Amino acid sequence: MISSLIKRPRILILLFFLLLVLVSINPSFNKEGVSIKSVEALSEAAQSGISVPPNTNPKNREIIQSLNGIEVKDIDSYIQELEKAKINQSVKIITNKNEYILVKKTDNLGISVGKVVSSNLRKGLDLEGGSRAILEPQEKLTDSEFKTLMQIMENRLNAFGLSDVQIREASDLLGNKFVIIEIAGATREDVEDLIAKQGKFEAKIDNKTVFTGSKEDLVNVCKDDGTCSGIRSCIPLENQYQCTFEFSISLSPKAAKSQADATSKLDINASSSLTIRYLSKPLDLYIDDKLISSLQIALTLKGVEATQISISGPGYGATQEDAIKDATREMSKLQTILLTGSLPAKLDLLELRSISPVLGESFLRNAVLVGLISLLAVCLFIFIRYKKFKIIIPMVITLVSEISIILGFAALFKQNIDIATIAGIIATIGTGLNDQIVITDEVLKGQQSSLKQSIKNAFFIILVAYAAIFAAMLPLFWAGAGLFKGFALATIVGVTAGILITRPAFAAMLEEII
Repeated sequence: MISSLIKRPRILILLFFLLLVLVSINPSFNKEGVSIKSVEALSEAAQSGISVPPNTNPKNREIIQSLNGIEVKDIDSYIQELEKAKINQSVKIITNKNEYILVKKTDNLGISVGKVVSSNLRKGLDLEGGSRAILEPQEKLTDSEFKTLMQIMENRLNAFGLSDVQIREASDLLGNKFVIIEIAGATREDVEDLIAKQGKFEAKIDNKTVFTGSKEDLVNVCKDDGTCSGIRSCIPLENQYQCTFEFSISLSPKAAKSQADATSKLDINASSSLTIRYLSKPLDLYIDDKLISSLQIALTLKGVEATQISISGPGYGATQEDAIKDATREMSKLQTILLTGSLPAKLDLLELRSISPVLGESFLRNAVLVGLISLLAVCLFIFIRYKKFKIIIPMVITLVSEISIILGFAALFKQNIDIATIAGIIATIGTGLNDQIVITDEVLKGQQSSLKQSIKNAFFIILVAYAAIFAAMLPLFWAGAGLFKGFALATIVGVTAGILITRPAFAAMLEEII
């Protein structure tokens, strides 16, 4: 029976597509080690050359294989070995691509790690963990302006050192446009501070703007270079520490002249000391009209067209190490905004949600468990209805094939598997089961009359149902700022594959069996 079944064209088509699915998913079975998901900007790891390029395929991430000569098998063993290393002690990391030696100054070295990815399937935020933000421009933007907004936003997140970033455009049925950002390995505070700011930078003297963050005024911003940026001093306060960061920027001749004109009109600050004398007004720095720092201007700069300016600001913490981290983070945010420029419009933050990786894994385990229970329930129902065990086998093969084709499509076109997608897969299983019962009833009925006509009748019913499902899913591509897209896409791919590939193959299997 199997040899004759394989010769059927509909079975051959199914086998061909299942082979394509296997190639698309490309599973591998070497799961030892931990993959590097992201690296904090200015961390020990980043300064040692460890990085995760933007839009890196999760399967191509660098994998840590050993730490201080001890083999790393999983996340637990990595954490155990890292805890053994003391602060300010050298740590040797060997990956599948390189070897690094760095000094441990923080508990995690600035590296976010995860399980080794064993296939091209990408887990979404609901299953992987991370932060999601939905933003809406406060004003109507043209297509060109919205494209600029997306580009600056992506540059800003990448410049800050965040990797594994998914940023995409979405719209609703009314034509409103949204920006959806999903980031794994980022804190809620980092995401909120970076995306909630338009980033309009202004430097003012006596409440008059002398230069801005535009490319016409700013020629260069020092970043990741210890000679012109870094933490310059730390002092203890009453209940905390304060550390001061400093980095230099280069101004254009036009901006330098504007600043010189403003300083030439200032008097000397009468309260300044005899050794270090300042002008009467400071250089005030604003981001989105909010004062972030005031810098005293030395008397020697009065009327001088200086192109090199030092920007400084504070960071605070309960300990000196915490204050250094806070100052480093604040410096990196300001540098990032100056490097990438301001957004073309202010944004409303509609949603900011963070999900832990532990919760994501729990979602996935529960989804798989529910799927298996549902499959067993389906098999029991089919056996009770038809009292023929041999009918269960082609039904299970068909259901598994449809799920595989949906996953293969997601892997091929780099679609994230999230809770919405899983819901779409479950919906596909439900419609598929219904269609298979229709086909089975018609095939059994065709034993007494015309088998071909009975199958035609079954597929007419299935095609009508398919058209209704397809029409119902289309609006979901835009509903809820595109958050239901995974559900709609999985359902459409599943029922389309069912109509064209799996259900014809199921009918062929039934013909052979019955």
